[in-house]
Amino acid sequence: MSQEPIRLVSAEWDRELTAAIHADPSELRIICPFIKKGALEYLLSHRPGDVQVITRFNLDDFANGVSDVEALRMLLDDGASVRGVQNLHAKLYLFGTSRVIITSANLTEAALTRNQEFGVVAEDEAVIADCQSYFDGLWQRGKDLSRDLLDSWAATVTQHRAAVGRPNRAKGLGDFGAKVRLAAPQSVPLPATVADGDQAFIKFLGNSHERVPVSYPIIEVIKHEGCHEVLAYPVTKRPRSVKDGAVMFMARFTDERDIRILGRAVGMKHHPDRDNASDEDIDLRSWREKYSRYIRVDRAEFVDGTIANGISLNELMCELKSDSFASTQRNAARDTGNTNPRRAYGQQPAVELSPQGISWLGERLQAAFDAHGKVPQDTLDQID
Repeated sequence: MSQEPIRLVSAEWDRELTAAIHADPSELRIICPFIKKGALEYLLSHRPGDVQVITRFNLDDFANGVSDVEALRMLLDDGASVRGVQNLHAKLYLFGTSRVIITSANLTEAALTRNQEFGVVAEDEAVIADCQSYFDGLWQRGKDLSRDLLDSWAATVTQHRAAVGRPNRAKGLGDFGAKVRLAAPQSVPLPATVADGDQAFIKFLGNSHERVPVSYPIIEVIKHEGCHEVLAYPVTKRPRSVKDGAVMFMARFTDERDIRILGRAVGMKHHPDRDNASDEDIDLRSWREKYSRYIRVDRAEFVDGTIANGISLNELMCELKSDSFASTQRNAARDTGNTNPRRAYGQQPAVELSPQGISWLGERLQAAFDAHGKVPQDTLDQID
C-alpha cells in the first residue's frame, strides 16, 4: 500500500485496518456507533495492544441487530475499555500515534467488505493529533461499561425479542450513553491532551483577601466560579494574551498563605464582542458584574475531594524560582527587572507559566488525578 501522508480510500477496509494494526499494534482507539461480533473478532485476531472503544449504548440498536451486545462483551473479555455516548455517528480508528482512519464504515462485516464506504487514511502528524484530541474529548465525557450493566442489557434485549418477535422494530428500550453537548461552532485547535498546550496560565479564582481552608470541597469552588465553562476576568482587564489552545490551570487562595492549583482546561482566545457576561450570567452570579470578561474553556478536569488535594504554588516557586513564570524567566535571561516569582502575580488575575512551570505543574497535577481521581463529568454537567 502507498505510504502517502493522506490517502482517499473507497474499498477493502478490512485490509486497511489489518495493515494499520501491523504498522503500529501498540494502541487501538475506536469511535464507532455500530459494532458486530464477526468484524470485531477479525480485528482482535490481529492482537492490537491497549484497546479503547467509544460506541453507542442504545438498546434499540442491539434489539434491531445493527450492533451486538456480545461484541461489547468480547471487548471486555479481551481487556478493552468501553464507553458510551448518545447520538454517536462518527467512525474513527486510531493506531498508536502512527496512523488514523476516518471513514463512513462501521465495524461490521458488511461495511468492511461489501458496502460502498469512503474515507481517509492518514499518517500526517497534525491530522493524527487533531483526531487524538477529538477522541480524548469524547472519552472524557463518555460513560463506562461494566459487566453488570451489559448483563442487564442482554436480558432486556432478549426479553424484547422474545415478546415482540419483530426485533427490527424495537423502539424506546433506552439509551444508556452519556449526553454530550455539541462543540461550539468556533473551531479551536485543541492540543492532543489538555496538558500539551504550548502556552499555559495559572488563573486565580477569587481574591487574596477571600481565602478558604484547604478542607473546602473543590466542587464548591467550581459551583461558585462556574470555572468548568468560563474563567472570569475583571471588567477593566480583557485577557488578550490568551491564545486558542492555551492550558488554563485554575487555582484558589487558601488560608495557609498558599495557592492551590485544582484543575485545568483548554482555553479559547477572548473575543470582545462575544466573551462577556450576559444579564443571565450576572443574575446567576452577581459578582460577575465586576468580573465580566471571559475566557471560555473546554475539557475542564478537576482533582476530586478537597483543596488539600491540589498542587501548592509555593512548592512550584520554591523549586523553580525565576524559571516558574514566563516573565521572571525572561527577566533573568536579560538580567533586568523582577526575577522573584512571588512578586510576579500580585494583583493579577492570571500569570503565564514558563515551559519548565508547565511541565512541573502538569506532572504533579496528573499525579493528583491518579491519587484522588477527578470530579466526575456528570457532576460538572449538572452545575447550573
